[in-house]
Amino acid sequence: MKFLDQAKIYVRSGDGGDGVTAFRREKYVEFGGPDGGDGGRGGDIVFEAVQNLNTLIDFRYTQHFRAKKGGNGAGSDRTGAAAPTLLIKVPVGTQIFDDDRETMLADLDKPGMKIVLCKGGDGGFGNARYKTSTNRAPRRADKGWPGEERWIWLRLKLIADAGLIGLPNAGKSTFLKAVSGANPKIADYPFTTLHPQLGVVRLSMSEEFVLADIPGLIEGAHEGTGLGDRFLGHVERCAVLLHLIDGAAGGVVDAWRTIRHELEAYGGGLAEKPEIIVLNKIDDMTPREFSARRAALEKASGAKVMGICAVTGEGVKEVLRALQNVITEARKA
Repeated sequence: MKFLDQAKIYVRSGDGGDGVTAFRREKYVEFGGPDGGDGGRGGDIVFEAVQNLNTLIDFRYTQHFRAKKGGNGAGSDRTGAAAPTLLIKVPVGTQIFDDDRETMLADLDKPGMKIVLCKGGDGGFGNARYKTSTNRAPRRADKGWPGEERWIWLRLKLIADAGLIGLPNAGKSTFLKAVSGANPKIADYPFTTLHPQLGVVRLSMSEEFVLADIPGLIEGAHEGTGLGDRFLGHVERCAVLLHLIDGAAGGVVDAWRTIRHELEAYGGGLAEKPEIIVLNKIDDMTPREFSARRAALEKASGAKVMGICAVTGEGVKEVLRALQNVITEARKA
């Protein structure tokens, strides 16, 4: 299944049904009077967040959604049938924006959340509504009220507890595959991962969290270089960032500063999130190289730096425990 995290669609709720003009015409009934019924209500447009979806790809092929019109009224004071609600299911974490792409209309960040985005039009009155003591045979009946319509943008931000960030080829996909059941593409060239990947990490029967692998950032990503920073929105909801750095490639301080600069340029509070810094591929470094690079990185970042080998699993459990501790505290808060 292809991954799509943005889509533009058109929605329109149903028009209300028309009221009717009718009179009783029954044998032996004198002065029957008006009995035209009201029209039924038009269908609403409702969005619901569901758990079994993780992409907006369906909205690439179906972009127009129209609810049905309410039924027209009828004689004998019969009201038209109300049109059914048109329910549109979206992944948990979907945000709904107006056509200007800035005004947020809804943030469906919990399973089962619903929002009525466009209300159906009310039905028009039949002539029975206009009967008075001085107007006993009204011939007025109203058309149904029109429904609402608008173009909207859907933007998906994945619900994950921890975000995995770093330069291309830092080993993020290898790490995700090693600690979860995810099966991302792994290769020895940059930009192997082209869209976010999710994996569930289980430390014990009662401890688990969702880890999101974000495609590799490069210098100038906030200006559109490489894949750009469009996928950083998927870690806005994370409690902690796991910053993976290729220790064997050297230049670890520059690599760390490059990603930090992109986080600050993006905004959204990412630069203020808790960050766990990890040097990967320690099996390709001598003990002296690892010690020197870790010391340089700790001096530049002012934080503790951990070391792992995602392939052999060395140091991985300690990193996962550190992530779980931060996530547990965030959940309590």
